[in-house]
Formats: sequence, structure tokens, C-alpha cells
Amino acid sequence: MIKRITCALLSGLTCLLWSCSSPSVTYRNLEVNAPFAMEPIRVAVFPANDFPITDYGAVRGRDVKSSQAIAQAIDACHAAGGGRVIIPEGDWLSGAIHLKSNVNLHLEEGANLYFSDDPYDYLPEVLTCWEGLECYNYSPLIYALECENIAVTGSGTLKPLMTMWQTWFPRTESHLQALAQLYHRMSTGASVGQRRMAGVENRLRPQLIHFNRCKNVQLERFSIRESPFWTIHLYMCEGGWVRNLDIRTRGANSDGIDLEKSRNFLVEECSFDLGNDAVVIKSGRNQDGWKTDMPSENIVVRHCTVYSGHSLLAIGSELSGGVRNVYMHDCKAPRILPRFFFIKTNHRRGGYVENIYLENVESGTTRRVLEIDTDVLYQWRDLVPTYETRITRIEGIHLKNVKCDSADAIFELKGDPREPIRHVNLENIHVKEVNQFISRVSHTEGLTEKNITFEELKN
Repeated sequence: MIKRITCALLSGLTCLLWSCSSPSVTYRNLEVNAPFAMEPIRVAVFPANDFPITDYGAVRGRDVKSSQAIAQAIDACHAAGGGRVIIPEGDWLSGAIHLKSNVNLHLEEGANLYFSDDPYDYLPEVLTCWEGLECYNYSPLIYALECENIAVTGSGTLKPLMTMWQTWFPRTESHLQALAQLYHRMSTGASVGQRRMAGVENRLRPQLIHFNRCKNVQLERFSIRESPFWTIHLYMCEGGWVRNLDIRTRGANSDGIDLEKSRNFLVEECSFDLGNDAVVIKSGRNQDGWKTDMPSENIVVRHCTVYSGHSLLAIGSELSGGVRNVYMHDCKAPRILPRFFFIKTNHRRGGYVENIYLENVESGTTRRVLEIDTDVLYQWRDLVPTYETRITRIEGIHLKNVKCDSADAIFELKGDPREPIRHVNLENIHVKEVNQFISRVSHTEGLTEKNITFEELKN
């Protein structure tokens, strides 16, 4: 008995000495200029501790999954107080990767981290959010829940295998019925624990990167080549820096970066070549947005380029918790986008959009430089009923110093008569060729136009 007690005391003393002597995460503040009050972003500085996955049994190549080795390296890094989990040069294959606090997943130059497309590699299911609806679903490929100081960095590449996920792109009848079931459960007060959605027939594809309820997030320098679903989804996150990412993914619903119910973020110097919207601001769907009452706010996007996609900046349609204080400046989309700046909602959403600023931005060809549409429902229009009507308040939208080569129209504002769009300010907007009409406006109050010009109206 005495021997066992002595061993326990020595073990406890060893742990105490290790925790006192091991390095810990420190911080620096990143100041960000914006036309609204924005506190500095807290940037984690990780300890100089490296944990190569090869030390834990990872095997190069695309034949053997190194999921367990990566998990062990993450556990060791977290237990040591933080540092970098190193993905070395070469090809590696993994299933789901779950980060922990104080861990930086670092992709060295020449590292290609492939992800299996076997859905069973992403079980057990985890707490996530699918198109604004909280549920338990397949694990995202890189996932973190309630973590602090987490990062993915380095000059390597994330490369999901896509053969299976591509077969899930079409919205089959079973998929639509699963969405209707999830929507009904959310609308009638079922707990999130009752929303278990992982199932091959449901086809609810996982996000590539999904950080849920995390603080101090960093995503820096790496490349992405394809994604099963939304590429980067930052959900209910507090504080982060996303920079120098090269994102190329053309699959269905392949948004670039979705910030949902998140605040105090800087996104900069990223490039996008996508099959959907580039930067998207959301805040939950209907009851799931209203009950948490967490707006997305204090977000700055600058010096980004969109080579292909659906929009440069989109807000909604899941915005029931509100979106405010967003500033995008010095960004461009030199080729073709259906919409340059798009705010979308409907009579089920509620919420609000306010204090949105776009400045010093350039577009190639687009249908609309600015479009606000309050009746966007997509497949949900006939799939599910309106359980409750709430109209979105939209006001304080500012566009300044915009250049566009060609547009079908400069702007179109389609407000709701029950809650008109208010205070839209347009200044110094120049379009070389307008193909259809200059503008259409309905149910809008306080529209200000200053120096809106074009060189040719074709119709």
C-alpha cells in the first residue's frame, strides 16, 4: 500500500513539474482597421514543440490510412501544452482529424494530405451544423469542438478524395426527405440530440474544415483542392485570422469560407476558384438562429481574389441570428461571377443585416453588381412549410469605389413591403457595359446614389 501511494505521489509530482516547465501558448494582438469599432484579434503564438506524425507510426502513400498516428500526435501535442503536429513532405492518407486546444496542424512544403471518401471513416457522428441546422452528422474532415488556440498552417495541400462524395452531389428524393425531416425537427423544438442525420441515404456531406464553438482560430498559407461540401465553416467561433489560402474546389455547394454566428475575424490575401460563393456570412436558420441569438459581426475581408464562383461576398440566406459590421475592401473578381455582392433572405428567416461596407472592389463580368433579394428559398420553397413568418430587417448597406467591366444590371433591390430595405448608399460605381438595365428598386427607403456611371447601355 505504501509503495502504491509513493508511486502515485511521484507520478503526480512528475506531471506537476512537466506542466510547470513545458512552454505554453502566448498571444499577440492584431489591430484591424474598419468603419466600426473592432477589438484587436488575439493571435496565438504556439510553443516551439514539434510532433511529426512519423514518430507515431504514420506511413507515406495513399494506400495506408494514418488517421490513428495523426490522432496520437495531436494527443501528445495537446498534453504537452501545445505546439505543431507536423505533416511532412510526401503523400499521406487519413480519415477524420479532430484537433484539440493549443494544436497547430502544420503542413510542410510538399505535403499532400489526402482524405478518404469512405463515409464510415467519418463516424461516429459529431455535433455540427448543416446549412444552418444543428444536428449530429458525419464528422467534417478536419474538426474541432469547443477548442481554443487551434490552427492549420504551412505550404502543403489538403486533397480530399472525391469519387464517393461526387455521387452524393445530386439532391435525390431520399436526401430531400432527410432535409425535410431535419427542418421539421428543428421547427418543432426537437433537441439537437434528436437530430441524428448520418446515413448513406441522407447524403448530408461533411464540410472539409469545420470549427465549432472555438476561440482563437488560425488558417494560414496552405492550399485546398476540392471539398465534399462547404470548404471552411467557422461556426460560433470567437476571433480568428484566415490568410494566404489558395482554395480550388468546383463541387456542389462548395462555398469557400462560411462564417456563421462568428465574430472578430480577419480574412485576407486568399484566392478562390469555386463552384459556389467565395466569402459567405451566415447566422443560423430560423429557430436555430433565433434561440442562440448570436450574430456574425466584426468581420473584415481584404485583398482577396475570386477567379470563379457565384459571388464575391454573399450574406445569407441563413441569417436568422443577424449579420452586422462587415467590411470588405480591396478585393476583385476579374472573370465571371453571377452576382458580385448578394444579400439573400426570405419571409421565414427573421434576423437582420446592418452596417455592411464594400469599398475599392473590382469585377469582370457579372449579372448584378449589387443584388438584395428577400424571397430566396431554393429547394426549401415547396419542400417544407412556413412554420413561422419573420421578416428580415436590412439597412445600412454601403458600396463605394466599385469598378466593373460588364453587368446585366448595376443593382437590383427587391425588398419586402412588410419591412422595406433602408439606407442603401451607392457611391462611385462605374460599369463599362450594361447589358439589360441600370437598376430596379422595390420596397426600398433611403436609397442614395452618387456618381453611378456607365459607358454603354446595350439594351
